[in-house]
Amino acid sequence: MAINTQSYRRKLRSKQARVNLVPLIDVIFTILIFLMVTSTFQAASDNGSSGKPEVTDSSGSSEYYLIPVAGLEKVMVDGVDMSSYIRDSAIAVHTRVIDEGEIIIQPKKGTIIITTPAGMSPEDAVSIPQN
Repeated sequence: MAINTQSYRRKLRSKQARVNLVPLIDVIFTILIFLMVTSTFQAASDNGSSGKPEVTDSSGSSEYYLIPVAGLEKVMVDGVDMSSYIRDSAIAVHTRVIDEGEIIIQPKKGTIIITTPAGMSPEDAVSIPQN
């Protein structure tokens, strides 16, 4: 009795698993609808909580803000080296510099370059942080 391998191979090829996508899509939509119906959503409170601080909000009368400079060794203000003003990995920068000037942080070089607004000296632009 001879074994017919060709018919056996044809049988194996014809019995390959086939995935029907229609029931899969039905199940996914059913889960999606269930999650949407059972979820609860809260309306955002209308008190201006956009994540940004309001301009009128202030937590003090400070003229300087602390900028962390961890890992940076050099602070240049209008071409003047002010690295000696760094204390406890921070430097105090005048609010006018933050509003009207420019602060460029170069982490690869370990440098902060500060450009002051017109009429402001480098000594007024930065300060040693006070404890």
